[in-house]
Amino acid sequence: MKKWTKISNIIAGLVLSVSYTASAADETAEYEQVKSKIENTLRMQISSIGDAPISGLLQILTERGLFYTSTDGKYLLQARIFDVEDGMRNVTEDTLGKVRIDGLKTFENDLIEYKAKDEKYVVNVFTDITCGYCRKLHNQMDEYNNLGITVRYLAFPRAGLNSESYNDMVSVWCADNPQKAMDNAKAGANIASKNCSTKVAEQYVFGQQIGVGGTPNIILPDGSVIPGYQPPSKLEEALKDIL
Repeated sequence: MKKWTKISNIIAGLVLSVSYTASAADETAEYEQVKSKIENTLRMQISSIGDAPISGLLQILTERGLFYTSTDGKYLLQARIFDVEDGMRNVTEDTLGKVRIDGLKTFENDLIEYKAKDEKYVVNVFTDITCGYCRKLHNQMDEYNNLGITVRYLAFPRAGLNSESYNDMVSVWCADNPQKAMDNAKAGANIASKNCSTKVAEQYVFGQQIGVGGTPNIILPDGSVIPGYQPPSKLEEALKDIL
């Protein structure tokens, strides 16, 4: 009797395993159909697709940001999802925060860093050399550093990839001393034209993907964002609140 019970359990396990495999395959096929439909219809490149926090919706990450779609790909939503039962937690922002943190790892060796001597915090800032508030932030770099805040720049040429601003930012990143070139550029000095292999374009695309619409755009260590200039003392307060 024990022998047959054991055999029955094994068979039941195999049936469940086959069922699970078939279900996973169906789900993958569904995702691929939706992915193909949206990419072909809207000319949007989807880097990831999966279930959304709300039943009946899928979540897609594209080069234009995070969207939600119906499971047949017919309807597309650009929205923020809040969890009412969890103090109105912004579920969409939580997802984007993780995407930001993971994405930043790609550019660890391609940032222009202003390191604090007694570092307490590290922020990543999307910047444009022609942006007024970016220049204001840069002019206060010593104040940020003195508060223990290390600032790491990513490129976000607001005029796009076919602009003079983009070419200038490539020149800054390609300079023999990128930090000095950034200082000069933020001061309005002429930028010596240079060209090399950089990730300026990739940083710009990544910025669009995670919702950067302007500069400066400050990413805090937990992946949350301050979409604009913050005085040194205010930024320090924000960092203390999350750490």
